[in-house]
Amino acid sequence: MGGAVSAGEDNDDLIDNLLDSHYIRSDWVENAFRAVDRANYYLDEYKEIAYKDLAWKHGNIHLSAPCIYSEVMESLELQAGQSFLNLGSGTGYLSTMVGLILGPFGMNHGVEIHPDVIEFAKEKLDQFIRTSDSFDKFDFCEPSFVAGNCLEIALESLAYDRVYCGAGVQKEHEEYMKNLLKVGGILVMPLEEKLTKITRTGLTSWETKKILAVSFAPLVQPSKMITGRRHPLHLPPPNVRSLQELARFAIRKHIRNIPKRPSNLRNVTPHDLHKPRLRRSRRHQKETIDFLDQDVFDSRTPNPFDDNNNYDDVEEAQRVVNGTKSDPPVNFLRKKILSLPASSRSSEMLSTLLP
Repeated sequence: MGGAVSAGEDNDDLIDNLLDSHYIRSDWVENAFRAVDRANYYLDEYKEIAYKDLAWKHGNIHLSAPCIYSEVMESLELQAGQSFLNLGSGTGYLSTMVGLILGPFGMNHGVEIHPDVIEFAKEKLDQFIRTSDSFDKFDFCEPSFVAGNCLEIALESLAYDRVYCGAGVQKEHEEYMKNLLKVGGILVMPLEEKLTKITRTGLTSWETKKILAVSFAPLVQPSKMITGRRHPLHLPPPNVRSLQELARFAIRKHIRNIPKRPSNLRNVTPHDLHKPRLRRSRRHQKETIDFLDQDVFDSRTPNPFDDNNNYDDVEEAQRVVNGTKSDPPVNFLRKKILSLPASSRSSEMLSTLLP
């Protein structure tokens, strides 16, 4: 299946062709496709065909055509923080692109029946994390791959926001697939030779839309034990982020938002490069007690030399250079006392005693 768009010379060229053919229609899908080089999921001896709009299979390793993956990504309507289940996850190519959209607080699970393909997918995922320049540009939801038959998922497993099946689903398994969805969730799968989008609108209601004609190998039927029982497949539990992980996400996001320094330093003088570092002076706090009308108000008066009100010496020096002067500190005690109910005479006395 494929051949809907012309071949590209590299990954960006392939994505340009998918855009021109309207298979990719949104920025977030385009960015994900550009971030993950399709050729990295091919064996070395087949990389020259990686940018053709064709499916590829070698042994148990399989990749759908780029036009199919782009149509799937658009139909799933992915959003950050969602849960995603990829049935027949294969090389992990699609799961990796989805992870760039889900972000660090999403959930990204894949089920693959062939253990050797899972090992291949884990190798490619590790390679992407270690070597790809794109990894540092996104908050990534790393996929987890489980070996097993997707028709044997345990009944107690969680429902998902988005589900994709990469093999032809027999009509008898349609209801099973639908029940993997949360209410409001979207399922995309090949059903009766059509790529089909199903949206769960209620506990027992769905909306179905046929997207395009496709040809997929059918799902492998579950094997049975001698007793006739099936082996239930347990999916990973939700990933609860540690404080260390949350801190790492925040730091990475902050670093990405820092503007890069200009490479041209011709306007910087030698004096600028050797400015002495200003020392931070030691400051002491000051506490005051004001007596008024036989009432005692114990308060902490703001003090510019208080440790809790430190100002960076660099900022102070900058104000001196610019000829500006800081605004006087606000007397919060004065404002509080004047807001209390009192006679006109008391108010005048307060105004006099509190300059």
